[in-house]
Amino acid sequence: MKLRHLYLAFCLIGLLLPYSQFVPWIIEHHALNMPLFVHDLFVNRISAFFALDVIVSAVVLILFIQTEGRHLRMRLLWLPIVGVLLVGVSLGLPLFLYLRQLHLDRSDL
Repeated sequence: MKLRHLYLAFCLIGLLLPYSQFVPWIIEHHALNMPLFVHDLFVNRISAFFALDVIVSAVVLILFIQTEGRHLRMRLLWLPIVGVLLVGVSLGLPLFLYLRQLHLDRSDL
């Protein structure tokens, strides 16, 4: 199995696992209620710990996507950034790594 295929598999996992929790929450509350979402996200110190960890990781990842992507002259850099913003690091990072590996594999030809 090629590394890019593994990254693609992690994209799928990184989309499905978080949304398996998010979609039922939206259904339960009949909409995306942002004040309630933020409240639930920071309901205790442990959830706040994980939330802040992911937020910092997302900011660093977006910066990395932009700098590494420009350095390698990659295309479609907006796609993993949108993935980070709509799902999270669990989708954005493997998607960027997939696109990066695809770019590197094509450059070796």
